[in-house]
Parts: sequence; structure tokens; C-alpha cells
Amino acid sequence: MDAGPELERRQVHGASEGDDGFLDQFAVNDTDSFTTTDFGTPVDDRYSLKAGERGPTLLEDFVLRTKITRFDHERIPERAVHARGAAAHGYFESYGDWSNITAASFLGQARKQTPIFLRFSTVAGSRGSVDTARDVHGFALRFYTDAGNYDIVGNNIPVFFIQDAIQFPDLIHAVKPRPDNEIPQAATAHDTAWDFFSQNPSSLHTLFWALSGHGIPRSFRFMDGFGIHTFRFVNANGDSKLVKFHFTSQQGSASLIWPEAQATAGQNGDFHRSDLFAAIESGNFPAWEMGVQIMDEADVLKYGFDLLDPTKIVPVEDVPITPIGRIVLNQNTRNYFAETEQAMFCPGHVVRGIDFSDDPLLQGRLFSYVDTQLNRNLGSPNFEQIPINRPRSPVHNNNRDGAGQQMIPLNLAAYSNNTLNDGSPKLANQTQGKGFFTAPVRRQVDAQYVRDVSPTFLDYWSQPRLFYNSLQPAEQQQLINAARFELSNVQSQTVQQNVIGQFNKVDHNLAVRVATALGLQAPVPDPQFYHNNKTSDVGAFRGPLPSIATLNVGILATTTSKSSLSQAKSLATFFSSKGANAYVIAETLTSGANKTYLNSDATGFDGVIVTCGTANLFSANSTSTLWPFGRPAQIVRDAFNYGKPVGAIGSGMTSLREVGVATDGPGVYLSVSSSGNFTASFEQGLKQFKFLGRFPLD
Repeated sequence: MDAGPELERRQVHGASEGDDGFLDQFAVNDTDSFTTTDFGTPVDDRYSLKAGERGPTLLEDFVLRTKITRFDHERIPERAVHARGAAAHGYFESYGDWSNITAASFLGQARKQTPIFLRFSTVAGSRGSVDTARDVHGFALRFYTDAGNYDIVGNNIPVFFIQDAIQFPDLIHAVKPRPDNEIPQAATAHDTAWDFFSQNPSSLHTLFWALSGHGIPRSFRFMDGFGIHTFRFVNANGDSKLVKFHFTSQQGSASLIWPEAQATAGQNGDFHRSDLFAAIESGNFPAWEMGVQIMDEADVLKYGFDLLDPTKIVPVEDVPITPIGRIVLNQNTRNYFAETEQAMFCPGHVVRGIDFSDDPLLQGRLFSYVDTQLNRNLGSPNFEQIPINRPRSPVHNNNRDGAGQQMIPLNLAAYSNNTLNDGSPKLANQTQGKGFFTAPVRRQVDAQYVRDVSPTFLDYWSQPRLFYNSLQPAEQQQLINAARFELSNVQSQTVQQNVIGQFNKVDHNLAVRVATALGLQAPVPDPQFYHNNKTSDVGAFRGPLPSIATLNVGILATTTSKSSLSQAKSLATFFSSKGANAYVIAETLTSGANKTYLNSDATGFDGVIVTCGTANLFSANSTSTLWPFGRPAQIVRDAFNYGKPVGAIGSGMTSLREVGVATDGPGVYLSVSSSGNFTASFEQGLKQFKFLGRFPLD
């Protein structure tokens, strides 16, 4: 069943497709109302109560006390990791009836829709960090199924740094800022992070993905999602399959480059979250195709590694991805704190038909996420009753009380088994009540207790090499440049040398190229894990985007030329008709211009065009109090250096040459007029997104 590449649209107002309206009952509308206290008394809370106009404030002023107290307690602990994020609502639609492999109800009927909530995030930075820091990105997806909530708490990278959950505190302590000065924020370019990476080679595979374009995606909408671990599908008969989850962006895959990501952080720290919000608000609903790699239980060691190892991928050449449905985000949150910040995901939120594997990282996460949500909800176990966390299906159990209890349980016999309430709530299992059940295949034989890593987990270098081999030369160079940048900020030469040693086990040429930039000597080749294998679709640049919808086009014009503004208007009309966001930039806001040079930068556009008649803006002697010195030229020069499509019309072609743009290379579009040929060609350039040939190779 084909989901189609085109983005879906809806009317901005009114109910969204797939929205069951559940959260509406908790919405508060203050229109045409009077201010009240939290306990409902109408009050005036603008001024405090005093003894006389200039007298002391009175302790009896309950309005003051409650207002200040409520403000003092507004914040909850931010997430220890994944603190910085954004989210949206939408729906999942199943492509078919998959009950032959899973008893999960949301997969049991073709075209069945299930409400979802998807939160994107960075990992290392605090809640106030920037969006475009280089990092693994979270992809936490909740299905509000008719049989309970199901959470897939994944990332935009299909593997993870560690193989055992007991190492997670060590990893996070290493990558977080230094404890003495809280520096650097949201960055791994420091000694402790790379010391950990060099001493724990299980981290290399994820590290390579993060050093590539996957660490700095163009936006949340242009990155894929992965479940990371191996899970199980279990059908009603108890037959099970091993599965890995994939979510493939229907917008295509696109990435920033590192200088661009750094500049974007300074220009707009909210770049990704604002992009997501604006796309949905405009009716351009991002979508992902959900697929699974399906494997037999007996194949756990078939592919040359252990399927329980979360640092390994299963190449699609060995096990193709089976598309099973799609997710669409079509509704923004209405209150960030109530929805995004209070959403509390847990890998242990599962439903009938889904089961875990014995992946030791997954097993630890099943405990850790519940524990961290207890901390974030200030010790109360009732975080599941917060509206954004409430299941759509009825809740019946013998759990009781706790701070912030929202329910009024009526069962006096809150225990099992009981006769006083006719045995209710009854116990659900595989055959009664359509309950969750553990896959029957999961049986353990007698074994010795061991505190060690499985021998089947010990190849840390073959898959990083597989990933590196599969990248285009320009993407390999980006990975190398990223490693050079990060390691040049590491002060310990011992750590640098240890990292080079690990790189050398992956690829000798890679180790030499990084070592040379650091002034170090690379070791002799260590070929034990060298191979020439490749796999598909692991790069961040995987071909043209299906559409230019939501991309930003900057059109440089001038208020001193009517023909320039007219040309800009014509271009804006064309690109807007294709769903792109067209911005006409001029000296001042005027009819036909919706941005100024003062508040424009190349990071805000996916491509730029210089109109005819703008030569005065690019003159070396051009100065103005309306923009920083050289800003128009800087926009064009930076856009070119970031690998973006650049165009010029008429005399604008001369301006390109004056600012140092090579006009004879790919991705540079020239025309004497804004003809159909020019706009069609530039549209193809936008779909190409980045022209990697502009970036030098070693």
C-alpha cells in the first residue's frame, strides 16, 4: 500500500484527522471570564493587599500568597537526557491486517487509525540549549491504542552507544558538561566524552552516525526514526517474530553542514521546533512510513552478530523493511508544558501483541524510565493520570492513592483474588480479556550468573566500518571534519591518541586523516576488522527530496528598483504555488517585501536568488544603517558555501561573481529573466538540497 510522497494538507481550523478529541475535556478557555483563585473564588490579583496605600503588605492576603506560591512551583525537574524537545499530535494508519504476526489491535485492521503523540529531542543539552547542536536526536512515539498506550522510545540513529544499561550513567556523566564549570553545553567536544568513547568501543557505531549529517538534521521533519532494540511481534496463538522498527521520513532526508549548524544556533536557537510548528500550522503535515524488519526467532545469530546487541543494524540487504503503516502529524500542541513537557514516555508501555527481547540495554530501560518519571512527577506514581499520559482505554486495577490522585476508586476490595467484588478487576491473559502475555518462546535454561558481556557482542568495529564504507566521499569527509573539530577541543593528547587507535581498527585511512589534523602519528594498519562491505540508505543525503513544500527561498531585491520588486514578486508567486515559503528581502519592509536584510541570514533559507537591479547592494562601497556591513553579499556567499542552490537573474549574475560565487558549477542557476526554465531548474536545485561537490576532499 503506497503512502505517497506528497505531504498531506488540512484546514488549519477544525478537527484534525485521527483526533478523537480526548484532550478537549481538559482545555481551559478564559474568554469572557473573570479571574479566580485555583479554588474558584473570583478575585483581583493585580495588586497585593496593604495596610494603607503606602503601608506594609498583609500576611492574610491569600490572593498574593497563592499566586506567588503557584508561580514558585511551576517548574518540574527537566529530563536528565532529552530535555530539549518539541512534539505534535497526529495519527497512525495501518496499511493492512497484520494479525497473522501480532495481536496488537492497532495493527489488526486495514486503514485503522490510532491517535499518536510524537516528541523529538536532542539528548545531551539542557532544556534551554540550541536545537542545532550536534547530537543523537530522540524520536519518542506514543500510540493511544484502544487496548492501552504503546510507546516506542527511539532515536534518529538505529544504534546506541552502549550495550548494557548499567553503563548509561557513565555515558551521560561523560558527555554532559564539566561538573566544575558546566561547559560545554550540548556538546561532546571535550575530554570526558572522548575519553569514554575511546575506552568503550561499543560507542563507535553510534558515534560515526552522529558525526555524519545525522547529527545535524535540517529539521525534525527530515530525519528518520528507529526503535533501536530488537522487539517481538506475538500473534494470538503465541507465535512470535523478532522485529526492528523503522520510521522513514516521507519528506526525504536532509542535513545541515557543521558551519551552517553553528551559525544557525546563533541566529535561531529554536530552529527545529519552530520549523515543525510552522509546517503543521500551514497544513504541511509531516509523515513517516512505519516499517519492520521481521526475523525468525532462530535467526538471532544468523547475520554475523547478535540481534540482542543494540549497537548493530541488520542490513536491509539481509532483511528488507516491510511497510506496515504510516504516521502523520497534523496538530500542534496547545500548551507546551501541559503536553510536551509533561509527556512521560516509557519503553515498558506495551500492549498485547508486542513483547521485549533480552537486549540488556532494553531491559534496564524498562526500569529506568518509570523511575525517572517518578522523579519528574515529584515522587508521585500518578503521572499516568496527567491528560497527555492518560490512555484512551479504561483503566481498572488495584493501585491506590499517591499524591495528586485524580480518580475516585469505588472498589472496596482492592486486592486479588477477591470475592467481595466478584473477582473484579479480573486478570487478563492470553486467552481471557485480551490481555498482554509474554511470548511463549521466551524460556530460559539453567545458567550460571555472570557479570560480563556476551562473547557475541564483542565485535565493535565491523559495523562502524560498514557505515563508513556506505557513505559518499563527501559524507566521509564531513565525518572526518567533525571528528577533527571535536578532537581539536580535547586537551588530553592521551585521549586523542586512544581515539585514533580505535579509528584505526575501523579504517586506517580515516585514522591517518584525523591524526594528521591533530599533529599526531597514526599507528600502522590494524586490519582484523577491515572489509569492503556496504549497505543501503544510511547516509544523510540520499537523493532528491520529493517536494520543495516548506523549504525556504530567499529572494534578494531592492526598494530602489521597481523591476527588482516586480521580479521578486513573480518568483515568490511561483515558489509559493509549489508549497515553499518565499521571502522577498529588501532594505525595508514595504509592499512586496516581507523580510529585511537586517533580520536575514543564509541559515534561514534553503536557497537564495538575486534579482536584477540589486548591484548597489553588493558594491564594495555599499554601506547602510539598515543592515550590518556586507549583509546582502554575506547571505549569498554563505548560502553558496553551505552547499545550497544559488540563482541570479540579469545583472544579478554580476553580483554573484563579485561576492566570489563560482557561477559555472552545479547548483548555480543563471538567467536573463525569471522564465519558466529558470524557476523549474531552481526547483530541482532545491530538491537536490545540498551540492556536495562544493566541499573539498582530502
